[in-house]
Amino acid sequence: MDKKKKALLIVNPCSGRNKSRAGTFEIVDAFSNSDIEFSVHTTTCQGDATNIVKRELKDHDLVVCCGGDGTLNETINGVMDMPRRVPIGYIPAGTTNDIANSLSIPTDFKAATELVIGGEPNDYDIGLFNNRYYSYVASFGAFSKASYATSQKMKNRFGRAAYIAAGVADVKNIRNIKMRVEYDGGVIEGKFVFGTVSNSLSVGGFIKLPDDQVKFNDGKFEVILVKDFTPLKLLPMMYKTVYQKYDGKEIIMFSTNKIKFTALEEDVPWTIDGEFGGSHREVRINVLERAVELYTPQDHHFLPKPEVIEPVDEDAPEQKESLKSRFRRRKADKAEEAAEVIENPAEEAAEEIVQTVEEG
Repeated sequence: MDKKKKALLIVNPCSGRNKSRAGTFEIVDAFSNSDIEFSVHTTTCQGDATNIVKRELKDHDLVVCCGGDGTLNETINGVMDMPRRVPIGYIPAGTTNDIANSLSIPTDFKAATELVIGGEPNDYDIGLFNNRYYSYVASFGAFSKASYATSQKMKNRFGRAAYIAAGVADVKNIRNIKMRVEYDGGVIEGKFVFGTVSNSLSVGGFIKLPDDQVKFNDGKFEVILVKDFTPLKLLPMMYKTVYQKYDGKEIIMFSTNKIKFTALEEDVPWTIDGEFGGSHREVRINVLERAVELYTPQDHHFLPKPEVIEPVDEDAPEQKESLKSRFRRRKADKAEEAAEVIENPAEEAAEEIVQTVEEG
């Protein structure tokens, strides 16, 4: 009899107007009616999801987290520190659910749970921000502070509108940041009002990335940099980001697998997956290709899993024969290619004369 899978279910009861607390019954009911055994743990403070993973995961085959983008970030950080990286299910219950919307994960609890129970995980790239893992976005500059500066009480009461209000209130503090940006395609130095390194179709719900350029497991993240801000450029800048008018001058976009930011005047605050990521003079971001598996719908933003190449045991007779057959086939192919080569007419005539002399 096959052993049943066992899931570690982590619930953040404070996410998104306490949606996860209210929806826990639906999640538990769905798992109870499946062939997956499960245990439930609730978080009590920031960083607790990581601690739960490290403490409990060894006896489980997958981990499922219910909460906001920050809860998923903590879960990924826990899984990445384990010797065995199990697949991750995500049941979104945050205020904006940016990553869930980007990955087409249902925001309905029952549908998201059924996706985990009956679906297959996809390979997914994650970022390494200095020594911290992140799931979909790291950013600095204008409006990035709103995601972590907005209180949980305000988010629970007003939802996404709380972020917009915080962003508007922060307009007076928008300024350019002098930085040097080094990546595998070159170096850019200048004054930037905003920058983001993401694996997502949108950032903050208003920055849209080209649908045909984003792949979630291609080993590259997308970078957007906004330069040389003035108050008169605020509305045109927002228009360009919403409608993907990346001109390569004031708004720059490119893809890379590694990047380094150096602040040239002072430490710069960063936001990582919607949470405060600290202030840094230097930031290095590396993309870890196909580092984790996430339960998501199948779509064109995921490249197919690479084919598994079985190792060849040269002592096995059938594999020896296979090797010999391949060698003979390669020789035959080369002979055929040689036969198709058009010889020089003069050389052909010379060969005929030599053959006639030898025969006569």
